[in-house]
Amino acid sequence: MAYQQPPYHNMDPNTEERHGSQGAPASSSTQQAGGFTRPFALYEALPYTPFTSIVPFDPSILPTPSIGAASPAPSVIDLLNTQDFDGLNQELLNTAGPSKRVQQTLGQVQHLIERANITEFKFKTGPKISASGIPSAVAPTASLASTLSPFARMVFEQTSIPFRYPTPDTPGMTSADGQQPKVERITPVPIKQESPVPPPKVEQRAERQTPTNAPKNRQAHSQNRARFEIVLPTRAELERAQAALQASSSQGVASSEPPVSTRPPPASQPPPQFAPIQPAPPLSEPQQPTLSAPPELAPPAPPKQPSEEVAAHPARPLVVSPTKSTSQAPSGSQRPAVAIAIELPHATFNKSEYMAVPDEPDEPVNLSERKQKREDLDEELYGESLGFQQRSNAALHELKVFLQQIFEAENHAVHNRTSNEWVMLTVDGESTLSAVCQTKAQTLLAKVIQLNCFHKVPLQDLLRLLRFCENALKQADSLEIKVEESWVPADVDSWVQQLPALETALKAARTALRMMCGGREDKQLYSEDTIDQSLNLFKRVMDGIVIPIAELRSSDNTAELFKLLSSHKKRIASLFNDSQKLFSQMSVLLAKIDTSDTVTNTLEFTASQLIFLETAHAERESVLDTQKFDGFRLVAMDMLSQIFHLNPAQRQGIFDEILTSLEKLPLGKRARTFKLVDGNSIQPVSALIMRLVQTSAGQVDEAKTHGGKALRADDDAEDDELAGAVTAGKQLSFGIRDEDHGAIQHSTAIQELTALATPLMDTAKRNASYVVNFIVNRALTSTKSGDTPYRNLLDLFVEDFTTCMDNPDWPAAELLLRLLNFMMVKLVEGDKTSVTAKNMALELMGTMGAAISKLRSHVRKTANTLDARDADELGLFLSDLAAAALELRSRPETMVAWVGPYRATLEWLESRFNEDPHLASAISFIISDWGTKVCAGYDSCEDDDRERDQEFGRLAYRLRQMIQDRRWLSNEYSFKKVSPNQAKLSYSITLLRSQLCESFSAILNILLGSMASDQPTVRSKSLKSINQVLETDPSILDGDSVVVQLILRCSNDSSTQVRDSALGLIGKCISMRPELESKMIGTVVDRFIDAGPGVRKRAMKLAKDIYLRNKSKTIRSAIANGLLHRVQDPEESVRDLARQVIEEIWFTPFMEGENSALSQISLSDHVALMVQTVKQGNVTNVLDKVLQTLLAPDSKSAAASLEVCRKLVASMFELVDNPESGDSSVPSGRDALTVLQIFAKADPSLFTFEQLRLLKPHIDSMNSSEDLVVSRAVVVIYKLVLPQVSSVHNEFLTDVRNKLLPAVPKVTRILLDDIVACLWIISERLDNSDNLARLVCSSLVAINHMRVTNPNKPLEGMPRKQFERYSLIVGMIGKHCNLDSHVDLFKSKLGPKMTGDSISKLMVDIVVPFASPIQPLDVRKAALDSVGLVCQSAPRNYVAANIYTTFQQVFDEQNPVLESMILRSFKEFLFTEEKRSEQAPDTGAGDGKGKKKRELTVIGGTNYDDVASATTHRFLKEIIRIATATQDEHAFLAVEVLASINRQGLVHPKETGVTFITLETSSNPRISELAFLEHKSLHGKHETVVEREYVKAIQSAFAYQRDIVKDPRGATVNPFTPKLHLMMEVLKISKSKNRQKFLEKICTQVDFEVSKLELTGEEIPPHVQYARFIIENMAFFEYMTVGELQSTVYTMEKLVTSTGSTIAQIIESEVFQVRMDAIDAPATEPEPTFVPTPAPGEQPDGQPMDLAQSIQPALPDIDIQRLRQLTAGSMILLALWEVRTYLRRVYNMGTNRREQKAKIQGKDLSRAPVKVQGVTGDKVWEEIGTIMTGLSSRERMMQTCKAFVELMNVDKEFLVQDDDEDEDMMDAGTPPSGAEEDEYDEAGPGAGPGRGRKRKASATGPNGSPAPKRRGRPPRSSSKGPQGPPKKRGRPRKNPLPEASQQHDEMESDWL
Repeated sequence: MAYQQPPYHNMDPNTEERHGSQGAPASSSTQQAGGFTRPFALYEALPYTPFTSIVPFDPSILPTPSIGAASPAPSVIDLLNTQDFDGLNQELLNTAGPSKRVQQTLGQVQHLIERANITEFKFKTGPKISASGIPSAVAPTASLASTLSPFARMVFEQTSIPFRYPTPDTPGMTSADGQQPKVERITPVPIKQESPVPPPKVEQRAERQTPTNAPKNRQAHSQNRARFEIVLPTRAELERAQAALQASSSQGVASSEPPVSTRPPPASQPPPQFAPIQPAPPLSEPQQPTLSAPPELAPPAPPKQPSEEVAAHPARPLVVSPTKSTSQAPSGSQRPAVAIAIELPHATFNKSEYMAVPDEPDEPVNLSERKQKREDLDEELYGESLGFQQRSNAALHELKVFLQQIFEAENHAVHNRTSNEWVMLTVDGESTLSAVCQTKAQTLLAKVIQLNCFHKVPLQDLLRLLRFCENALKQADSLEIKVEESWVPADVDSWVQQLPALETALKAARTALRMMCGGREDKQLYSEDTIDQSLNLFKRVMDGIVIPIAELRSSDNTAELFKLLSSHKKRIASLFNDSQKLFSQMSVLLAKIDTSDTVTNTLEFTASQLIFLETAHAERESVLDTQKFDGFRLVAMDMLSQIFHLNPAQRQGIFDEILTSLEKLPLGKRARTFKLVDGNSIQPVSALIMRLVQTSAGQVDEAKTHGGKALRADDDAEDDELAGAVTAGKQLSFGIRDEDHGAIQHSTAIQELTALATPLMDTAKRNASYVVNFIVNRALTSTKSGDTPYRNLLDLFVEDFTTCMDNPDWPAAELLLRLLNFMMVKLVEGDKTSVTAKNMALELMGTMGAAISKLRSHVRKTANTLDARDADELGLFLSDLAAAALELRSRPETMVAWVGPYRATLEWLESRFNEDPHLASAISFIISDWGTKVCAGYDSCEDDDRERDQEFGRLAYRLRQMIQDRRWLSNEYSFKKVSPNQAKLSYSITLLRSQLCESFSAILNILLGSMASDQPTVRSKSLKSINQVLETDPSILDGDSVVVQLILRCSNDSSTQVRDSALGLIGKCISMRPELESKMIGTVVDRFIDAGPGVRKRAMKLAKDIYLRNKSKTIRSAIANGLLHRVQDPEESVRDLARQVIEEIWFTPFMEGENSALSQISLSDHVALMVQTVKQGNVTNVLDKVLQTLLAPDSKSAAASLEVCRKLVASMFELVDNPESGDSSVPSGRDALTVLQIFAKADPSLFTFEQLRLLKPHIDSMNSSEDLVVSRAVVVIYKLVLPQVSSVHNEFLTDVRNKLLPAVPKVTRILLDDIVACLWIISERLDNSDNLARLVCSSLVAINHMRVTNPNKPLEGMPRKQFERYSLIVGMIGKHCNLDSHVDLFKSKLGPKMTGDSISKLMVDIVVPFASPIQPLDVRKAALDSVGLVCQSAPRNYVAANIYTTFQQVFDEQNPVLESMILRSFKEFLFTEEKRSEQAPDTGAGDGKGKKKRELTVIGGTNYDDVASATTHRFLKEIIRIATATQDEHAFLAVEVLASINRQGLVHPKETGVTFITLETSSNPRISELAFLEHKSLHGKHETVVEREYVKAIQSAFAYQRDIVKDPRGATVNPFTPKLHLMMEVLKISKSKNRQKFLEKICTQVDFEVSKLELTGEEIPPHVQYARFIIENMAFFEYMTVGELQSTVYTMEKLVTSTGSTIAQIIESEVFQVRMDAIDAPATEPEPTFVPTPAPGEQPDGQPMDLAQSIQPALPDIDIQRLRQLTAGSMILLALWEVRTYLRRVYNMGTNRREQKAKIQGKDLSRAPVKVQGVTGDKVWEEIGTIMTGLSSRERMMQTCKAFVELMNVDKEFLVQDDDEDEDMMDAGTPPSGAEEDEYDEAGPGAGPGRGRKRKASATGPNGSPAPKRRGRPPRSSSKGPQGPPKKRGRPRKNPLPEASQQHDEMESDWL
């Protein structure tokens, strides 16, 4: 987009040519002077961008700008009122001076544009053009002020704004003539792409050698880059500058200025203060200043020689003219001087003047300083301070005095044989210290040890003190301290009395161990007996007191003991405290001296036991607070860490002990009791695992075992060997001696560091991998709800690790998560990974991805918002480095720099080490990790950079020293103090370049890819995982995000679970990015009709939030329309939610009762929305029901809702006169009346009389037929509301009647119905119905005349049309009016036809003859319609002989058109009776006597129940026939009649139950839903009766599907849904036992007798079709419990066994002609139909022969009908077996048919079965379809029979073995028990043992009863005895291998 520069810019054409030579096209020569016509080209702007260091430069590096791509914004001139501004200008023109108003306005404007009140924008400088290059022909540029208006010029001249341009050049003083001196400038020259000049290395080394100024220069560079300021002076500044100018003029200041050096000013000097720019006199030609080079391009180099400098063109300074008055007046021939002139320099510069600025900052150089060596300082000055020596001497003296006192006290006690307060005597007369003295002794010992004077304590004193401790320990050995559950109060009291002596012993043990930890070399102090005594005491306390009390509960048989011990809580707590301190002291002991393996192992076992100690779930269940036990756990963690660190050989055992004890861990909130520094909590075991992994990365300090050398001085060789074994790296010899040596031999230094650091990190990785593999493998075999907790523990561990991931105290968290992520990726990408494992992997990857995303967000936020305390040199460096790390472009050498993020993290940890010694493991891990990163960074650098490699060498030496000595860094170097925020940012930066965080994009891609998986649960889990990532980083939704597209695609998934998860994610996306609403709302509304009720409800809740937030009428209307349709949902909970949401969005917002203008506007908009919704959607009936529910008396908000509805009605009446318009947002009057009609149906009291009067003009349109919709709406409103109108408005009522009566002969049937109803209401209010009586009487006379004049002849022509109209009028008036009071009128006109006083009887008698078959169809239809209408109001006519015989005649003819007339009449009558029956209890509530009488005399309490019952019984069969004959509207009408009959209980439940169950399978959703509701109601009221009809109902449903729906299969596809699923839904109400019986019963429906199978000419015989219908239904049923499923599968297997064995035997004998004698015959005489074989049933190699191999290809000679019968039976059983196998597979029941009832417990039988994900019904559906083609040909029938025989004879689900092996196994193996044989005999193949055998029917006795079951071992085939004759050899029995059986047993045991 081209734009015009301001007119005060000039550009030299020559400069443009030079620009063009650089690659940009030269501009046209026709451009105007004083401006340029285009912006700078890319290469023109390149020298002033950061891209000067990129060589070669490519334009694609610059991203295409997106801002500003749209059309320019419209002008705002027309939007502003300029009247006041024009008035000010006019006032200045007309007056000599500014008025007070003008001055006041000027002050206001000046205040507005003060610098503090406006936003300051900072831009980089653009190129400038020297004024010398401008040709003289160019006209001078006009001043800006010349075109300003008077007031604007006044503001311009009298306002000064400071505007500063920061250039390193200091402006000089102005000359005497008012002009600024000339300044030499350096003009930048673009860098050529092909020959970049890198900064010389000498300059870089110089920069390193001057650390004082370099960082300040960089800081100045970072502050000054990309900005310039021009200071416009204020008036006061101008006055001061003028004074200074005059002073300088008087002194004769020279007008020249020395050249400005390119070197920046010294860092110690303050920044230059710019003098205010003075007004300049008019110039002869425009002079413009040139700008110097950008300060960031100036190299920090020494001043260059004059030969290297390039002189710039002289230029005038920046000129600002604050006032009109100048020191010199301009000449008349000259134009006024420009006010501001900026000259663009030439695009040429000296490349040597500039340096390349790196993309990321260099590391700071003055943060770290080396400490001075002790030998470099004066020894006297460096000696210990006087204060330290004094404290040391004082502590030593205090200890000696104390020891002397206790020794004297001992002498006194021994001499007097009595104890004192210092020393106590034991039973044996030995001396021990009291508890108080023990405490004081420990305090004094700790002080002297800390002050390094413990070695000055006399050894004899310490040995005597040690003897005191040993005596106390000996005394404790005789104490009985173990807590027993059988204790009584006396035992507890005795135990409590021993506690003081026990506490003294514990403190004595701690005193003795503390002396051993003092570091003395005296062997006498290190007594192994004392250590063993202390350890034994501690073990006894743990096993006898701590653990029993921790496990003691207040329930069961320990309640009394719990109560007794709770009363001594303080004493026990003190004992626990002493025990914990002793345990902690033992941990210190292990670190100080080398103990025996027994001590180490005992402490390790005790620590593990305490870590996994099970404490109480609540405080009230524990004797002590659970926090006391948490303290033990923390000390135990320290102990294990110490043992793990000092004993590498035991590390594997420690890990095994921890991991195998994880099952003991608690779950839930109690699990996380370990507090982190940042306030979060994790599991103690998580902290322990991370600490152990971190410890693995550190070396064992050899100095820590020096005490052991004193203990084992005799075994020096062994000590050296042990020290060498546990201190890796000590055996290595290193050649690099110092840092300079490392810099010189950097490659060697790196190799030495690699040899030291890599094994340590490999050990840590190996240990971490072991932990991760163990937990993941255990989690793969468990579930969240299973018995083992590993799946939940894995989640807890991952959450803990992610919590600690950005915490520098726990660097092992990243390593564990990295390895875990690697395993999860392998699981997701593995082809053979189970769905459950993939779900677990996706869930955990989502958690890790969210943690990484959260880390990135935190780094981004922290780097951009460093507070003032952290924005120092280190903070700025970290901020820039974080930005580079986020983009993954930080260089390795910067990441591992000596003063980089690793160093800052270490310094932070070192500063806290004294407070928390546990940080040692974290420090060791980070140092080792830093070392490996340095080695990797060195190897990754391919180019040769000597200085970089030298720095790597120095760094390698330092890190090697730090690994070998953790204190080396703090001893050798100091570092600037690191704040907590900087430390966390530093560590986060190192994490960003870790493998885990760099794999974030890969994790996200895997999660997105899993959304398209073929497994529904995988798709669902990926959606939930994406949700976790979105919560931390919503930016992935921005733009044309593929995430949004995948989510929308998942919302239409075939899986309900996936759709539900997608909807939840859509709601999350909309909440984070509201602009996605318009894109996703269509999907949300579409889910209103989802198949899953849960999905529908979630969609409605989400839509509600969108509705309340979005103001678009289109969106709101679509949501409301969908919600209204859900009010009729078949699910009750969905219906209730839909009504509730409609109330909350349509009525609740207007219940506040506000009457403000805003609320009125909102109400009008809402009314328009309601009208639009009703117009666009078919929701009239639904809204009526919603309003009725809302306004019902039992509604909580009935009163408030009534008031809101009245407001809505009043607002809608304002729209009734609106004409039709093309704008859909403006409702028309017709649409408003339609909605008013709905409100009138809901509650007529919402209308007022005045509103009714407004509607009267709309009645006139009925006569003109202009708009019948409006007319009918008005009539309906009148019909509903007029009964509420008082009779005092007679005139209004008369006018309405007079307008309605003329329309009766003309209007349609629907409108006539409403008009007649309205006329009758008016007649009742006026008490005058003469008009209606005369009208109907004349119509009857005309009809009677037609009958008389045309007897027994059909009506044709005009009479037929007249009859249709007359009969309609008669029917409508007979329906709505009771004209019996006008009987005289009718007798006078129709005397002979009157047989009584009933006018309705007269009507039907006159009209019904025209329903005879001789009349045309239209006449008969009109007659039946008229009779039906009259009978609705006079039901007694239904039982009249002439009426019901006419109806029966119509039903016999089976004419749907005429039947519909009768059914419609029945429907209206029955519906009216339903309403009357419901209202009868309410109307009779006030008269108890009348109510009782009605209940006793009439069934249901209404007057026409006898008529309804008689009519229903008379025509029920016909109604059922119509309902089940088709699926059209005619059938639905019959179903509605049946439903009303069922609701009123007019017939027995079994007469309609079968019909409703049949109709549930209809493909018409209206029919199936209505039938389902009625079936559900029937089942709930008459369950026992209906259940007896279920088998008959299934047969009826099959016939209905076969004959009417034309689909005899048992299920529908996409997805697979059984056609009887609604019946199973109803059966959920029943008990599980009843459902089980039902399933077994329908299984038996499949059974058959092969000889009775009917073989019709159809492709599939009827029973085969029926069996397939049942089998396919059972395949896709949703089974409620495991017991039902197991029973169903067992019944299938039993049926196949019993019936199938007979069929298989017949097929073998008749089809394949297999005989027993043929099998027993020798091999030399085979049957003619067999291929000769060496032996019966065997192949030449001795292997069993398959049946298919032993049968000749030639087809046997068998009757085709018999073959069809056998094939049909085989097809049924094969299909049944396929479904059985499918059920076992889909529910993970295994393929072993062993009886499972004995294995599964009763509580498991009531569980809901769980489907295996990934097993679909496609295969079984196709297999059944293939089986059903078995009768297509003779060859196909033979194949089917052969397949069935193989199924019965060969169990392919098991491996087979030779028959001889089977016999051997029967001899040598253990025989099956009697119970196993019983189970097999009862269950058949479904419960048989693991051997594959022929399936046989159950054995029966002589009379058909079950044969007695044998017990014990079955006889061999060759045995003879009391069991009977030898068993004949049949078909070879094939047994599975034992391994296969065992595998199947394992599979079977896990199916739950």
